[in-house]
Amino acid sequence: MTWKIEGTYFETCNCESACPCVFLSKPSEGHCDAIVAWHIDRGAFEGVKLDGLNVALAVHSPGHMAQVKWDVAVYLDERADAAQKDALTKIFAGQAGGHPARLASHVGNILSVASVPMRYAANGRQRSLSIPGVVEAAIEAVEGQGGAEVTIENHPLCIAPGEPAVAARSKKLDYRDHGKHWEFSSRNGFYSPFRYAA
Repeated sequence: MTWKIEGTYFETCNCESACPCVFLSKPSEGHCDAIVAWHIDRGAFEGVKLDGLNVALAVHSPGHMAQVKWDVAVYLDERADAAQKDALTKIFAGQAGGHPARLASHVGNILSVASVPMRYAANGRQRSLSIPGVVEAAIEAVEGQGGAEVTIENHPLCIAPGEPAVAARSKKLDYRDHGKHWEFSSRNGFYSPFRYAA
C-alpha cells in the first residue's frame, strides 16, 4: 500500500505539563486519559484523496504507557465517503504501515470505530476539537522566555516524528463515551505538524 498524508495534530491528556509519558515515565496520576486529533491538509491512500478530513482517538492507558496496552475509541470524519473511511481506518489502525503502525502496536482493545461530525481548529497557538456530545477539547501553547514557544524534540513516545512538539496546556477537555467521563483543564497538551507515509 502506498500512501502519504500531512497536516497538523494535537493531543491533550490528564497528566501535568509536560506529560511524563513522553519520556517513558509513569503518568502523573498513574493512568493516562488522552484525546489525540489530526487534521489532514493533503494526502492520498492508493489514489483516494484525503484532503481536509479529520481523525481522533480517545485513549485510556491504565498504567505506564510503554508497558501496558491501551483502550482506544476511533472517530472518523463523517464527511469521508466509504473509500476514504476505509483508507483512514487502515492508516490509523496501523494496518498500512508507517508511524501509525508503531502507535497502534500499543493498542490492546479498540472500543469502536465511529463516523461523527468533527470540527478541528488551529488558530495561532490554540488548537481545538469538537465532536458534539462526545468531545470538547481545547489547548493553548505555554509561553516561554521572550514569548517564544516551548518545544520538545525527538522524545521517545512522539506522535509526529521529526517535528518539535509545542508544549501546551488544556483550556478544556470533556469526553463522554463508552461509559467514560473525563473532564479537566490546565493539564498537558502538545501540537505540531505531522507527516506520515508508507
